[in-house]
Amino acid sequence: MSSSCRRPEHMAPPEVFYNEEEAKKYTQNSRMIEIQTQMSERAVELLSLPEDQPCMLVDVGCGSGLSGDYLSEAGHYWVGVDISTAMLDVALEREVEGDLVLCDMGQGVPFRPGMFDGCISISALQWLCNADKKTHSPPKRLYRFFSTLYSSLARGARAVFQIYPENSEQLELITSQAMKAGFTGGMVIDYPNSTKAKKFFLCLFAGVSGVLPKGLDSDLTDRGVATQAQFTSQRSRYRNLKGKSVKKSKDWILDKKERRRRQGKDVRADTKYTGRHRRPRF
Repeated sequence: MSSSCRRPEHMAPPEVFYNEEEAKKYTQNSRMIEIQTQMSERAVELLSLPEDQPCMLVDVGCGSGLSGDYLSEAGHYWVGVDISTAMLDVALEREVEGDLVLCDMGQGVPFRPGMFDGCISISALQWLCNADKKTHSPPKRLYRFFSTLYSSLARGARAVFQIYPENSEQLELITSQAMKAGFTGGMVIDYPNSTKAKKFFLCLFAGVSGVLPKGLDSDLTDRGVATQAQFTSQRSRYRNLKGKSVKKSKDWILDKKERRRRQGKDVRADTKYTGRHRRPRF
């Protein structure tokens, strides 16, 4: 069997493939949860959101809400969109903090203009490249999605899509329709020389062009290796706190400083006073 035959989007339409059995994996498979959390963290990092300010985000292809869990931990509000009722049912059972919308993104997202400060999407966008019905035109569905998303984003906001492109033609199809809808930006590739760790992130700007972030590459610098280790330590820290990072705690402050360092910003060095609670002044 060729690798392309194992791709989920070639097996069935998303609303059929992500049935109750498949949805259960997203609450029981620890490896799947770990990968989803790691990619969500990287996507949020690429959004370059304002510090110390909760934002309103949309999670396209939110599934069972694993990405949304990370958004909530980071202090943001979110709305999740998905075509699978089984996946959304799991999200409801898990009592995620975001609002959920049953929606085929190929028909456009149903939100008012300027509603969101950013968008993330994990492993969903490539589904629009398939024609699951005779009436489906992948270019038209991609354009419909990107144009309505563009409208729903505040000017200057970013949208970051982690995708598994099948080939260069598919990448060209996706990016051309995004640009046609008004977005600027490009592809960020993490660990391009690694077969397993390689990840594609389509980073788009709405209204205002920005500098495209650099991809991580452990082959070129030790920084990439350190970043991967940081993902692991943050995940265990969040788990120990039952999914909640206490805002303004020492761990929360160290996490925020590390994120700023990865974004190339100047950050004060950590000392024994970092995160220390001070007595209130009267």
